Amino acid sequence: MKVLLTYTPQSRAQYYGERSLKGLQAIAEVKLHQANDALDAAGLIDAARDVDIIVADRLTAGPGEIFPALPNLRALVRCAVDIRNIDVEAASAAGVLVTRAGPGFVQSVAELALGFMVDLSRGVSRATAEYHAARKPEVIMGRQLSGSRLGIIGYGSIGRYLAGIAKVLGMEILVADPYATVSNAGIQHVALNDLLARADYVVCLAVANEETENLIGQAALARMQPDAFFINLSRGNLVDEQALSAALRENRIAGAAMDVGRALDQMPSPELASLPNVIATPHIGGLTPPAIEYQSLETVRQVEKIVAGEVPLGAVNADNWTRRP
Repeated sequence: MKVLLTYTPQSRAQYYGERSLKGLQAIAEVKLHQANDALDAAGLIDAARDVDIIVADRLTAGPGEIFPALPNLRALVRCAVDIRNIDVEAASAAGVLVTRAGPGFVQSVAELALGFMVDLSRGVSRATAEYHAARKPEVIMGRQLSGSRLGIIGYGSIGRYLAGIAKVLGMEILVADPYATVSNAGIQHVALNDLLARADYVVCLAVANEETENLIGQAALARMQPDAFFINLSRGNLVDEQALSAALRENRIAGAAMDVGRALDQMPSPELASLPNVIATPHIGGLTPPAIEYQSLETVRQVEKIVAGEVPLGAVNADNWTRRP
């Protein structure tokens, strides 16, 4: 079988890796996308005309028009958890299997959350920028994590891991998630409004869907304490950016940190990232070798199953897969 790997040359080493590429080449003929820009719909159709499987990066969308235009395509394998830019309904109608990778970035993202909390509390980025500009930083009283109150919105795998670390550090932990069960006696399961009103650090880790669209808006931010920090490590569409910008500009909250936003590739929006009381990173929460290799190697295992005509772990529409080998 023939596989199209959509990663560009600039990103392949970081986001896919040599080990995974060799694994893919051992089970299929691999065609590499060599241009530096991500493929749009027309480009994807042209590049995938003669392939059986597409292994797609997170920037490459799977719009509905590609599936009937690619009659040889058997599966679209996504090297990411988020498949919102894949038209799964259209893929199912065409009999094409869609898969997603598992969350191999739990530890990586949770560690970044801790880094954000320390930076916001102690002004690490602010002081460093001042020194780099040959200025003397202002000495400001910080806040220690031990004894502070952490509010986690969304108690999935990352939230649970982060709560465990925070508990060891001596933080009080609040969790808001109507769909989760919290069995740990040391963690308080509370309503979102209660969490927002009480937490020193509000970390957003909720799943991105229609229900959580603009979950953190004007009303939510108004409930936060003026010395509290907001951290987003989920998706940009959970946040009303205009409301957050206003709250930060008017100092109604102490500051924010974000690894995600509504810019291209789910990166922080430049307007928000440029505010003086904001720390921002370019969607690198899961960008560590163990996290990246976890997901890329999972796509290799998925392709191996597909080549054998078997449904792999991570399949999202197996009942509609009619284009089997």
